[in-house]
Amino acid sequence: MSELKVLAEGLRFPEGPVALPDGSIALVEIAAQVVSRVAPDGTRSVIARPGGGPNGLAMGPDGQLYLCNNGGFGWHEEPGILRPTHQPEDYSGGRIERIDPATGAVTVLYTECDGRPLRGPNDLVFDNQGGFWFTDLGKVRARDRDHGGVYWAAADGSRIVEAAHPIPGGGNGIGLSPDGRTLYVAETETGRLWSWEILGPGKLRKNPWPVVHGGTLVCQFPGFRRLDSLAVTAAGNICVATLVSGEITTVSPAGQILHVEKMPEVMPTNICFGGADRRTAYITLSTTGKLVSMPWHEAGLVLNHETA
Repeated sequence: MSELKVLAEGLRFPEGPVALPDGSIALVEIAAQVVSRVAPDGTRSVIARPGGGPNGLAMGPDGQLYLCNNGGFGWHEEPGILRPTHQPEDYSGGRIERIDPATGAVTVLYTECDGRPLRGPNDLVFDNQGGFWFTDLGKVRARDRDHGGVYWAAADGSRIVEAAHPIPGGGNGIGLSPDGRTLYVAETETGRLWSWEILGPGKLRKNPWPVVHGGTLVCQFPGFRRLDSLAVTAAGNICVATLVSGEITTVSPAGQILHVEKMPEVMPTNICFGGADRRTAYITLSTTGKLVSMPWHEAGLVLNHETA
């Protein structure tokens, strides 16, 4: 952590970092209900105000930002710590939104799939076939919770498919292998990383029961660890933001834990890669409201529709 650099502070539960071509970072502030930009000098500006619970963010094929909006959280705040709690009374429903970064205009693309409402869309990753995969974490209430799931949707708003359901511990981080043939999903409450072979847009190869969602277990994280978002490296390794233990954990496609980078708080929620060589990691430290960066030991994967 000696090389950790704080780029911005005072953010209201940052998540969803996206490295932009000009060297700035777009991210969400879930508690502030905004999408923000952090300039290289640390200056913060607001891109859009979608309301609800802006969560996962990605650059799309049209230069627009695509957003998983979880509909909002309740919040608990004490000195130096901000954390989400249960579904709030003003929960506005889950949805997928498109944001024009030039004007801040917000367009709602999806609110349901096959007549079932989206509950808490969490994170997304674009493929090279006109669409994106996304997770739905579900919402948690005082005495019950929703099942999570994995979906595929066309970027133009024309088609949405439920690809894997249920993910009882909540589908969270999502990513693609470098060849685009494998989908990775982090399950939050169980501390499990899953994979599926992709057969086509919205279609995954499924393992039979008793695997309820058909995935293949890549890694069961040790001890009490909850999983959040993830990023894939150019070599195909999966870097998972690991809650409770406060780490970024690198896992090989074969399931071996290769590297553990300790963070200075218990809720590092997301990681993305940027810089000319993709060897700069940008990490959101959410309970303390910080965006940090550090040199990374391997290059991150150039995502579809992102500039190298």
